[in-house]
Amino acid sequence: MLASALLPLLRRMDAERAHDLALRALSLGLAGRDATPDDPRLAVDALGLHFGNPIGLAAGFDKNAVALAPLSRLGFGFVEAGTVTPRPQPGNPRPRLFRLEEDRAVINRMGFNNAGIDAYLPRLAAYRRGRGVPVGANVGINKEGADPERDYPALIAAVAPHADYIVINVSSPNTPGLRDLQGETRLRAILLAVAAAVPQRPPLLVKVAPDLSEQGLAAIVETCVAAGVEGLIVSNTTIARPPGLRSPQARQPGGLSGAPLFDASTAALAHVARQAAGRLVLVGVGGVASGRAALAKIRAGASLVQLYTGFAYGGPALIPRLKRELLAALDEQGFARLSDAIGADIPGLVPSS
Repeated sequence: MLASALLPLLRRMDAERAHDLALRALSLGLAGRDATPDDPRLAVDALGLHFGNPIGLAAGFDKNAVALAPLSRLGFGFVEAGTVTPRPQPGNPRPRLFRLEEDRAVINRMGFNNAGIDAYLPRLAAYRRGRGVPVGANVGINKEGADPERDYPALIAAVAPHADYIVINVSSPNTPGLRDLQGETRLRAILLAVAAAVPQRPPLLVKVAPDLSEQGLAAIVETCVAAGVEGLIVSNTTIARPPGLRSPQARQPGGLSGAPLFDASTAALAHVARQAAGRLVLVGVGGVASGRAALAKIRAGASLVQLYTGFAYGGPALIPRLKRELLAALDEQGFARLSDAIGADIPGLVPSS
């Protein structure tokens, strides 16, 4: 694929400029497509939707929904656009996106830079009319002048006719005060406001941070179940810096993603899965760049997985490779189909108390 061939050139550029150029190339259809049909063993039925495979693109890559159709043709099982806010905002000062190449990681402090809901909505609607793979809409609040109990319901009402599922982002570390909304009282108030304002909506998920305590994760699970939320995405980026990072950029402030996040995010996923006990659909995110890593998330309780940093490093060629590796890992580990592996490791990862 042309886009994969250009990766070495893009890596010589500033990280954000390279991302913008890659997104532009995708929007122009220069990335090609993966025309190989998905193996039926990878199919997942969750959230009332059918996914041909469990590999999705996480929010943050296509914030403004400008390349959904080209992205969907790369072999993803689903794509997620956003995070979108009520009003346009420029985000934090540059530089704000940093490659940690030695660690196969990225640090970002973008700050929900996006063109706002009015620009986002017609693109999301146009994609949905084209009947591509399932699409999620990830919504957030502005840095200034925000009222979460007002803004989240308004955003969800706007995207509801055009999205297959919706994600409430309360876990980015780059908007001051946002992670406070994960607290039980604030999150319950937001979810009650959404339920009152948008009683008919697609499946709703909440995206959480990996830095929460076990008690904090348990409280989120129970709050979401009580409010009728259908799923959780585990997890967003981390403000922690695991030992052993080698890149000189490792001290940059912001959210860390990629390979160093894998262990912490998978442990958080397993804790959530144990607490949820089948009451929520879980999406595993953090450090997935191989089929074996994807299967580890699924064994820890995820029905679906998402990529961001792995895709940024591996390019479009990564997606068909991941699916091949995932099938091989299923065979190697004795699973006839992917659905048989969901949650297989939970008892060992999170022992009963």
